[in-house]
Amino acid sequence: MPIRLPVAAFALAAVLSVTGPAQAVPAWQAAWTTSLQSIPDLTDPPALYAKPEVAGRTVRQVIYPDLDGREARLRISNRYGSRPLVIEHAVIARSNGATGLVPGTAAAVTFAGRATLTLAPGAEADSDVIAMDVVRGKPLAVSLALGPHQTMQAWHRVANRINFISKAGDYAQTVAGTDLRGRTTHYAWVTQLSVPAAGPGSLVAIGDSITDGMRSTFGARHSWPEDLARLAAAEGLPPLAVLNAGISGNRLLSDSPCYGERLVGRFDHDAALPGVRAVILLIGINDIDFADTPPRRGLDCDAPHTKVTANDLIDGYKRVIEAAHRRGLRIFGGTLTPAALPPAREALRQTVNQWIRHGGGFDGVIDFDAALRDPQHPTRLLPAYNSGDGIHPNDAGYAAMARAVPLTKLRDILSHP
Repeated sequence: MPIRLPVAAFALAAVLSVTGPAQAVPAWQAAWTTSLQSIPDLTDPPALYAKPEVAGRTVRQVIYPDLDGREARLRISNRYGSRPLVIEHAVIARSNGATGLVPGTAAAVTFAGRATLTLAPGAEADSDVIAMDVVRGKPLAVSLALGPHQTMQAWHRVANRINFISKAGDYAQTVAGTDLRGRTTHYAWVTQLSVPAAGPGSLVAIGDSITDGMRSTFGARHSWPEDLARLAAAEGLPPLAVLNAGISGNRLLSDSPCYGERLVGRFDHDAALPGVRAVILLIGINDIDFADTPPRRGLDCDAPHTKVTANDLIDGYKRVIEAAHRRGLRIFGGTLTPAALPPAREALRQTVNQWIRHGGGFDGVIDFDAALRDPQHPTRLLPAYNSGDGIHPNDAGYAAMARAVPLTKLRDILSHP
């Protein structure tokens, strides 16, 4: 199991003060998260899987929290690493939306009182409490100055935005960002930002590329979870963190050399986050599709090409539902969206969707299939929602998915777990 370092401020909260009884340890609520996947360890990888050079450099990553707070806490992860992770200096600040920081907002990030952090393979650490203003929807920059021999061994490959890498040196506190001219479209190491509990509870959206926001407008934050958070705010609901635990290419039942640990294996870690009360699950189309993709020489990201039946997928859903209920979480099943599949695979999708809708396993159903399909050709996406590949929605399609989520019912579940 991952190891989390103790947070010194928690221990202090339990000590009696001179003026009165001990203060209660605050409840924390995740306001932003991302899920990691291991990087194929190849000498000469394809360009899409080439690791950026990070040894002795500073990596600055921009995140958008869904909740407000006067304090924050970061989680750093070496979950899929095979070598220690060494961070020599960490800083969080308001981002100017590009490489730079908003002057006067930088705060040091420490771990058990120390400025440096070394994490063994598989370990994770929560930072000490950081005194800073977190504003919903306003970007924060997390800058990590890395050890001289550090490599990137895990990432969230499709960050759908640009993050920044410096030349050699510690530029964690550099405001202008002119020395951070390297570019990467991944997230790495930083997997969560939490604030003191600020609302009725958070929601996790977990699944594959359609949850990850693949083929939405780059940098525009138009995945359906981001659209859902904005929709809730526009309708005047209490602040809602919709935490995106999607991984492009992910499958329910099979690990992948490129697309991460199977969801039945990663669910407990990636979905059971601080303050989360409900989950929306949307996954299975890659299990159906990758069985018949042709094997590739060298790096075959779709391997293993496992044939699945409807019962295989249903059994997998039942395992995830059981895991959610074991942790006291409500779980909604999302129907599999149209993907212009050949007849045999389409029949499998329809059988699975029938169970999701009527099998009684989920606490509720989000009919994403109905929201996106073309009424004239129900095996296909509505043309107005098609990004162009016949599988992934465009921005309008992701917005339609967000509108398909019953916000009133969701609000009631989050408010009365």
